[in-house]
Parts: sequence; C-alpha cells; structure tokens
Amino acid sequence: MTAAAGKVRVDHGVVSGTFSLDGETFDVDNNVWVVGDDSECIVIDAPHDVDAIMAIVGDRTVKAIVCTHAHDDHVRVAPALRERVTAPILLHPADKVLWDLTHTENLWDVDLADGQEITVAGTTLKVLHTPGHAPGAVCLYAEELGCVFTGDTLFNGGPGATGRSHSDRPTIEASIRATLFALPEETVVHTGHGDDTTIGAEAAALGRD
Repeated sequence: MTAAAGKVRVDHGVVSGTFSLDGETFDVDNNVWVVGDDSECIVIDAPHDVDAIMAIVGDRTVKAIVCTHAHDDHVRVAPALRERVTAPILLHPADKVLWDLTHTENLWDVDLADGQEITVAGTTLKVLHTPGHAPGAVCLYAEELGCVFTGDTLFNGGPGATGRSHSDRPTIEASIRATLFALPEETVVHTGHGDDTTIGAEAAALGRD
C-alpha cells in the first residue's frame, strides 16, 4: 500500500514473527512503515526480518530507524538493520528496561523526546510521547501527510494491550485522550499491528473524557 502526498509517500509491509514477554511467546504480524521519497526514507520499527524490511526500503538511503517502543517484536532486528543501512536507531530512553530484555550488547543511538521533530524528504514527523503500553512508547505525527503512526498505543478497535510488565491501562488511556485525540478527527492512524483507522473513529468508540 502506498499513500502519496507530493513526492513523499508512506510504504507499508507486514512481517511475521514472534513476541515474547513475561515468559510467554506469541505469533504476531507486525506492520512496517517506511516514510520518504524515491531517494531517502525513515523506517518505523524493525521487527523480525531485515530482508523483509529492505524489500520495502528498496535502494533508498535510510536516514533513521525510529522505534515506537522496545518490545522485542518491534526492535528485534534494529541493530542488524542499522548495520545494513548505516542509520541511527532512535528510541525513547524510558524504554531501556524493555530494550535490555532483547539487546544486552547493543544500545540505540539517539534518544527520542516528546515534541522532537524528525525530517525526511521534506516532511516532518513530530514525536508524541504516549506511555502506557510501554513507558517509552511514542507516536509519530505527520501533519502534512494527514496521518499518525501509533505503534501499539492505539489500534483499530481501541488502546494497545496493558496486561504485561511495564504497562498500565489508565496511563495509556490518558495518553490517547490527551495527546492522540487532540489531533484532527480525519487523521489516519497507521498502527503497529492490523488495519488502519482514524482518530475520529477511535475517539467515538473510546470516548474523549
């Protein structure tokens, strides 16, 4: 799937693998989102398989690997992808406790912070810190493209899961209501798993208050 805004576009693929936490392992399909133009891009999350991610990237220059959070199904191949494309890994530092569960010998390169702006191919993505699913969970709002990349914070059907370590239901709901529901209702939500939705649809379902 490709959505274009001028020369900048959003490319999408699905990569299959596993998610492990708290002694349990599950089969999962992860969305990979690549934002850029014909020459450069950023990769949002690095699940499961470097070759599958590179099939979406193609021959473009990767400027950054931006991780929405550090559960293993989102960062498992981030260091290997970094080696392949020579690009920095960006992660919110509050997720170090989760990163360390997967990567004991590698760290990310750049700390993400709320309000930070990431520019690629002439468009800007704003970092929104949205804790709850994970302490360092972030969403990436691309106003010019009319979309937000929510990782596992908000799905088609409601908030991300909070039944495992380092997650909290009241916190994720507060993040969604205060930060994501402040975005325009028509904003397309590109999720970490599953189908797209919109801010308006999820606000109507969950309630703004």
